Amino acid sequence: MPYCVICGNRIDEDAVHCANCGTRIPLQSEQYSRVVLGSKYELADWGTRFIAWLIDMIILGIIFSLITLPGLNLIPQVLSWVPFIDFGSKNIIYFGYWTFMEGLYSQSIGKMALKIKTVQEDGNTLNLVIAAIESFGKAFLLPIDCIIGWIFYSQKNQRLFNYISNTIVVKDNEN
Repeated sequence: MPYCVICGNRIDEDAVHCANCGTRIPLQSEQYSRVVLGSKYELADWGTRFIAWLIDMIILGIIFSLITLPGLNLIPQVLSWVPFIDFGSKNIIYFGYWTFMEGLYSQSIGKMALKIKTVQEDGNTLNLVIAAIESFGKAFLLPIDCIIGWIFYSQKNQRLFNYISNTIVVKDNEN
């Protein structure tokens, strides 16, 4: 049984706050799914999210290989020297794809295949503005987006831009 780090009181394993002093107890992702989201949602794990992203990248890669457009680099690579930042034309297309799919359907094709979806933390579906904020990090700053999320927002399995947009990725139990 765990103990409060402030007052030393014994606390229940599912407790959100210490009953004695009121200190907020940090939750692990499994506890967050159970305590905060209830039975309606369960957080998707990082592995499933990665495979969904990989499916999207393969699909978009096939499309890019079939459609070779001259001058595909619409934006000059001003920041091309900065590691982990990419504002190339393909990234703009990735951003549009994820914004459109998750803004309208809460899922990209990869997420549909793996039965996961992105929702707001309160359980509501995304609109295009929230989807754009959530998709920005994934399209342009992915390594930084993930690393910061893994370090600071691991209790909800959030990337940095999931945290900024107040979104979470959950298992789609409705399908």
